[in-house]
Parts: sequence; structure tokens; C-alpha cells
Amino acid sequence: MKQKSIQGVLFDMDGLILDTEKWLQIFYRKAADDLGFTVNPEYILSIRSLPAPLAEKKMKQLVGEDFDFMAVRERRKQYMREHIAKNGVEKKKGIDELLQYIHQNNLKCAVATATAIPVAKDYLAQAGVLHYFDKIVSASMVKNGKPQPDIYIETARQLNLSPEHCMALEDSPNGVISAYRAGCVTVMVPDLTEPDEELSKIIYAKADNLNCVIPLIEKLNA
Repeated sequence: MKQKSIQGVLFDMDGLILDTEKWLQIFYRKAADDLGFTVNPEYILSIRSLPAPLAEKKMKQLVGEDFDFMAVRERRKQYMREHIAKNGVEKKKGIDELLQYIHQNNLKCAVATATAIPVAKDYLAQAGVLHYFDKIVSASMVKNGKPQPDIYIETARQLNLSPEHCMALEDSPNGVISAYRAGCVTVMVPDLTEPDEELSKIIYAKADNLNCVIPLIEKLNA
């Protein structure tokens, strides 16, 4: 029997599985405003998927050295917790169908996220999809977060797969670069950002939603 080209699918979480990025952006600006800082929306978009130390460094460069990143971050997280407690989590289009396809075709799958493991598991459980994933890997488990390749290399390793046999699904530029550098077959599923010219050169494909990923897997495994 021919070995499948794609044996595992690696998922980012925020903005990819869950429709949370729009709220993270709103609450980040609100938290910054509460503490007396004016933050350009483009600045917030630029730090998606980055680990806290890198995000802090970048925001201080963009906003100013007096920007209290940790205080803003903690307030943003509190706003997010309150929102989720009141409204629950919203799934992105096609995630249920894609996860069912992966399960039915005996492919492995995992999450590679900058979000802390307990929070990620809680959100995925609330969305009713946690049981589909073989592994949940957080940036805190590797030396370097996105856009470095560490998290995707580690996630593939935990699935006992090589990155080239994994399809990585990402919505943010930093995540796309991370997956590409790791050697994964990288598919961008845009949320708040479309692929620019440079990103278009390194992705295998762009998918309008998660349903559109299924034929990409089928083509590679034909």
C-alpha cells in the first residue's frame, strides 16, 4: 500500500479552529485604552502567535518603551475570560467536517498554539472538539515560539511524524512562517489577514475555510 503523503494535520487554534482572534484584537485595544495607551490595530495584528517576550519587545518598539505590555496583556486576558464565560466559544466554519474527515481517514492531528495548555484545552472542550486531537502543544513547551519552527517540529515529533508528512493550518503570518520553516506542508486559512506576496511564495495553498482543506489532503494522498 502506498504511504500517505499527509499523515498528520497540525492546527493553530485562535483564528483557525476558534473564532477568537477578533475578540482578542478588540479586548487588547480596550485594555490598552484603559491603561492610557493608544494602540494601532495593525500593531496588534503583527504580534499574533508570538510568545509573550517577543510580543512585548515588538510592542515597546511600536508604541514606546513605557508601554506596560504585561499589565495590558493581563487585562486583555481578563476581558477574554469574561467574554467566554458569558458567550462561550465560536467555532470556525468547517472545523467539525475537517476533524471528522481526519478521524475517518486514520490521520493524526494536533494543536500547536501560543495559548497556555489549560486554556487551550478548556476552549477546545467547550467547542466540543478536544477529543479529536492526539496532542496539544503550547509555545511554553519549546525554546522559541512562532515564527521560529520549534513548535511545529515538536508537535510533529509528538505525533511520531516528520514535518514533511504533516499539513500545518495557520491563519497568521507568524504562524505560516513557523510552519514553513519547520518543513510542513503549509496551508493558510485567512482570518484577519490575507497572504501577501511573500507569504504566497511559501504556502502550499490558501483555503477560504476549513472545508476547503479536505480536497487538498485528498490530492496529496491520491
